[in-house]
Amino acid sequence: MALSSTKTLVRKHTEVGIFLIAALLVFLFASTSGGKWANAYNIGTILQVTATLGLMSLGVALVIGTGEIDISVGSTFGMGALVYLWLAVRVDPAIAAMAGVFVGALIGTFNGVLITRTGTPSLIITLGSLMIFRGLAIALTDGFSFSVPYASRDGASYSILGGGEIFGYNTALIWLIAGIAILTFVLKATPYGNHLLAVGGSTSSAHSRGVRVDRVKLTAFILCGALAGLAGTLEAGKLGFADGSMGRLMELQAIASCVLGGCLLAGGRISLIGTIMGTFVLSSIQSYLVVMGVRPQWFMLLLGVIVVVAAYGDRSLRQWALKR
Repeated sequence: MALSSTKTLVRKHTEVGIFLIAALLVFLFASTSGGKWANAYNIGTILQVTATLGLMSLGVALVIGTGEIDISVGSTFGMGALVYLWLAVRVDPAIAAMAGVFVGALIGTFNGVLITRTGTPSLIITLGSLMIFRGLAIALTDGFSFSVPYASRDGASYSILGGGEIFGYNTALIWLIAGIAILTFVLKATPYGNHLLAVGGSTSSAHSRGVRVDRVKLTAFILCGALAGLAGTLEAGKLGFADGSMGRLMELQAIASCVLGGCLLAGGRISLIGTIMGTFVLSSIQSYLVVMGVRPQWFMLLLGVIVVVAAYGDRSLRQWALKR
């Protein structure tokens, strides 16, 4: 009876695997770090990283749900940060943040329009977009960084937009919680959520049922870009500076978070909570390597191994759960 219940749980909840991985890693890291990892300051840092990377990963999950991919989110993250910092010393930070999110949405629109109008694979379009906007960011900064003077890092707007804390945690965490709540409602309680997963499951079937496939995909890319832009503004608000390389390789971490969280790269299946748990796992691993004095270069190697193992493990776990 217990075995049957476990199988049912795995079938219905794609994020079961990542919850088990997260629990195992938390126990392992806490017991082997001698108190360096499991302390209030370090956990707060992990949650800060999870918040900004998690917002970006939520957008990537939406795109993956349609059966597409967006690997330009790292450069979109960087562009959002640069736009925010350039404007934050000239106008109210709230207006600067809206501009950063708007730029992200524009990049998402650029990707979505090219993909839906030309039929070119999203991997190719977003790869080109990644290089275009990364190159633009480097050219605009000319090797230097944009920053907000300490004297200007004050006021409610700046605090809310990543520059402050609530209950000891960076405000980016509040934005992440709000993002999860809003997107969960959209996916569960609106027709758009059904349409998005229908498009990812079978484009031809969605077409035959009257779903406007191109519009659904375009909207997913716009939301993905906007969330990456928002994540960039929050990170810039927290740090107070950004350069042309900001967000480099974060697109790989975002995609890895989605894979770890149970999103199906072929489309038709996503888990927002699972994606955030995947982000938490990656942030925890990165933090553990730092506090244990391991060179950060090893993180990318571990990231690749984790993604391959997680993808295989998720597939095997679900195949086991589907067996009668």
